[in-house]
Amino acid sequence: MRTTVDIPEPLLKDAKKRASEKCATLSSVVEDALRGYLTRKTTPNPAPFRLYTVRGKLVNPDIDLDRTGELMVAEEEADFKGQK
Repeated sequence: MRTTVDIPEPLLKDAKKRASEKCATLSSVVEDALRGYLTRKTTPNPAPFRLYTVRGKLVNPDIDLDRTGELMVAEEEADFKGQK
């Protein structure tokens, strides 16, 4: 089928160069490029990031969150209290 499309001059020059390098026609280069574009899988946009925060009794203000050792001790103490 024949159709007319407007292609920017620099892009057309690149396509003609590629066709010459491949010993192919300009039509086949454009067809291959279009087929590749149309069959390419699109990735869906990731879900928006949502930050959940906690207030109240779930947060211990006495624990320094930058010191992992304190976090591990607090977790072990909570586990120990839960075993009684």
